[in-house]
Amino acid sequence: MKLEAVPGYQLIMQQEIPDIHSQGYLLKHKKSGARVMVLENDDNNKVFNIAFRTPPADSTGVAHILEHSVLCGSEHFPLKDPFVELVKGSLNTFLNAMTYPDKTMYPVASCNDQDFKNLMHVYLDAVFFPNIYKREEIFRQEGWHYEMKDLNSPVTINGVVYNEMKGAFSSPEDVLDREIFNSLFPDTPYGVESGGDPQYIPDLKYSQFLSFHSRYYHPANSYIYLYGDMDMEERLNWMDKEYLSKYDAIPVDSAIPRQKSFDKAKEIEMEYPISESEPVEENSYLSYNLVVGDSLDVERCTAFEVLDYVLLSAPGAPLKQVLLDAGIGKDILGSYEDGIYQPFFSVVAKNARPEDKEKFISLIRETLEKIVKEGIDQKAVAAGINYMEFRFREADYSSFPKGLMYGIDVFDSWLYDDSKPFDHLKRLGIYEKLKEKAETGYFEKLIQEFLLDNTHASVVVVNPKRGLAAQREGELEKKLADYKASLSQEELEKLVKDTAHLKEYQDAPETEEALKTIPLLKREDIGRTSGKIYNTEKHSGETLILHHDLYTNGIGYLNLLFDTKKVPSRLVPYLGILKSVLGYVGTENYTYGELFNEINAKTGGIFFGIQVFGNAKDNRITTHMMGIKAKALYKDLPFVFRMIREILCTSKLDDEKRLYEIIAKMKSRMQMSMVSAGHSTAVNRALSYFSENSYFQEKIAGIDFYNLIDELEKNFQERKAEIIDNLKELMELVFRRENLVVSYTADQEGYGYLEKEVEGLKEVLWKGELEDAQLNPAFENKNEGFQTSGQVQYVAVAGNFAEGGYEYTGALRILKVMLSYEYLWTNIRVKGGAYGCMSGFRRTGDGFLVSYRDPHLKNTLEVFQKTGDFIRSFDADEREMTKYIIGTISEIDAPLTPSAKGSMSLNAWFSGITREDMEKERQEILDAQPEDIRNLAGIVDTIVGQNRICVIGSEEKLQQDKEVFKEIKHLL
Repeated sequence: MKLEAVPGYQLIMQQEIPDIHSQGYLLKHKKSGARVMVLENDDNNKVFNIAFRTPPADSTGVAHILEHSVLCGSEHFPLKDPFVELVKGSLNTFLNAMTYPDKTMYPVASCNDQDFKNLMHVYLDAVFFPNIYKREEIFRQEGWHYEMKDLNSPVTINGVVYNEMKGAFSSPEDVLDREIFNSLFPDTPYGVESGGDPQYIPDLKYSQFLSFHSRYYHPANSYIYLYGDMDMEERLNWMDKEYLSKYDAIPVDSAIPRQKSFDKAKEIEMEYPISESEPVEENSYLSYNLVVGDSLDVERCTAFEVLDYVLLSAPGAPLKQVLLDAGIGKDILGSYEDGIYQPFFSVVAKNARPEDKEKFISLIRETLEKIVKEGIDQKAVAAGINYMEFRFREADYSSFPKGLMYGIDVFDSWLYDDSKPFDHLKRLGIYEKLKEKAETGYFEKLIQEFLLDNTHASVVVVNPKRGLAAQREGELEKKLADYKASLSQEELEKLVKDTAHLKEYQDAPETEEALKTIPLLKREDIGRTSGKIYNTEKHSGETLILHHDLYTNGIGYLNLLFDTKKVPSRLVPYLGILKSVLGYVGTENYTYGELFNEINAKTGGIFFGIQVFGNAKDNRITTHMMGIKAKALYKDLPFVFRMIREILCTSKLDDEKRLYEIIAKMKSRMQMSMVSAGHSTAVNRALSYFSENSYFQEKIAGIDFYNLIDELEKNFQERKAEIIDNLKELMELVFRRENLVVSYTADQEGYGYLEKEVEGLKEVLWKGELEDAQLNPAFENKNEGFQTSGQVQYVAVAGNFAEGGYEYTGALRILKVMLSYEYLWTNIRVKGGAYGCMSGFRRTGDGFLVSYRDPHLKNTLEVFQKTGDFIRSFDADEREMTKYIIGTISEIDAPLTPSAKGSMSLNAWFSGITREDMEKERQEILDAQPEDIRNLAGIVDTIVGQNRICVIGSEEKLQQDKEVFKEIKHLL
């Protein structure tokens, strides 16, 4: 393709990028000055991204609020929420927008050519011609606004971003991360909070918000990215004609300045809120943070990713181990943080004592000095390089299109230097260079220069304080009460009127004319055939092997599944511990650090986990399996099995010191995840009141499991013998020949390596007859509220519609889209100000509704209660119905990697789902009519009517609405 011949654009650079099988072009739009990158290849999952450099000047969150707001209507698409209309009716494989500390991105992806064009059109119109200039209501809804329902009501603050950031600032880890970031770059845009600090968001004026858009959302400040298999000339000509040619180039001062190095490290101490039940002792965070050059030196950036692995992330890594051994913190976190102009390296001790700060820093420095003097662990370096190279070559980013991830990576150089657009996509040569340099002292020099002789550093200590959340809430209430008292009668009446007006704006239905502006595919554009299930049943002796015969580019994806049906109820929670211990304790031939490096030097990793499968035909049947997953090149499969045998046969389960470290780390990580993913925690807890599948999950990974881990960590000396005995007993009950099923994703060549290795493994497994155990779940509708120190709620209601005599139908997948982006979205996010809302309906009959970072509790439950009424009154014309169907199929037809296709097929086998079931579901979706949706009202009534509720939220809100619960307790 001759892109230099495309009128309107100047070709600046052209490069072949073999690492990602692409031809790269850098263009400049002649009239507007827009920068355009094209990555041309044969990937059908096409990606478009338009980004702007958006350096914030303060912590009002203007860049973040703008990211939300431009997607709320534009010149050609004058709806209140075209983003949601797109989600409902697009075959997109990705559709979102993201605010970073120095840029704002609007990426979309789709495999369908017309759909891709539609997405580009809506997004370009949104960023260049948004309705924010015509409708102040958008700013008030998405950003912040004062709310007062009547003259007797208190004044409150609401807004989607305001509540999102209240949720984000509720996490001590997030508070620490922001303070580290701000402390290192006080004189640059990185010194403020781009997402917005709830304390300062209400300082943002509408005029400042508009000014930020007019300053930065100009093509001359834009970075446009096109990736994949498409007619690039046609797309470029269309962009020129429809958008870019409407602008003349102007100078935009948005360059990210470089923070001048410090003469000495900065020291900062601050507080974070904890609940009344959380300990103050040994609950501080200590961090040591150093700026590491800039992101334009890709070799150094890659080397520091390796150093992160070697020094900090891998089990037994020296910085982590020396701090744990010294009793400084019970969990050592930290990382190499990139994606900004000046990346930095952080070491964080969690559950630490503030008085250990000096010892913390001196131990880090002493350890680094010793490594420089004695030399770095070459095996660990080789493992780190191989692990990263394996992942780069594999390019498996789960549900995210690889073109999207490449499009984010390019900004690590392109945003800061127009002459270096492709640098971060060319990694394979760098991995080879690092392998060569590893033994020349290269890594030791980096440590000396950037981690020892570097004064551009900060020490940030964050200490817990009880009552801080209530204190801040009280200060806000007083501030708002004072504000109300300062208003005249006329101003009070205007505030009530403005509150009502915003609600009227939100309640007003979209016009038919506006709705029809959103481009839409037709039902006949969608294939009627479902995806394939790749299960070929084979046997090695009596062992079932499910072969997923797929081309995998020479990588074998192995999953050894061991049924846990012989595990008695008393030991089930210890499965959650066992999966975290195996592979992370020493063995006969390796320390645990050596074991991890040995594996990563030759494979993509070996991981232990637990998989739970519900039966689609009978919700009383569940299968719980301990899984060993591994990925490696075909030729390395014998090595993988050798290492698995090493772990299963010789793991030192009685290493008390190491066991304590693992349990303390589990407790720490669960404290973080249970709050940050409070919606998932609440949903599974509510489902566990009646579902065996979720009851099991609760015992091995939920709140019950956390309570066990908390108790074991606190009383480890008294309980350690019992822990060791339980783990050893589990090994014999789980890793037995008769329990084994093998899942393997590879082509026929790869399969040729497998059976011999399976037979070799079976030789070392336990054998002999054992009776199956019974789980005996103790079901009870507990209706619990779990208090945290956070300022927002996660409200879940769950039930089982099969109990009400209803059967699963594909139309439920349409209902999920409808609720998530229509009824729940409108009432919980748009009107309620919550950041998110979700629903789910499983083939087993389990269903749920949940809110995310929600300022409300009782109001949200009332919205859930009325869901059935909304469904009963649902009506739609053919266009509207088609939109929901397309949005539903989009989720089903998302492209899968070979590894994901293997996992999906395995899940189908254990769940009893056949190709016929998938075809039936697809037809039910494609042929659905409004009455099919109305017929689902009883299903939702059943779920909500069973009144199984779990809420995770603020102490104040739970106490305020305490009549909702049978019991209120502290989460941590």
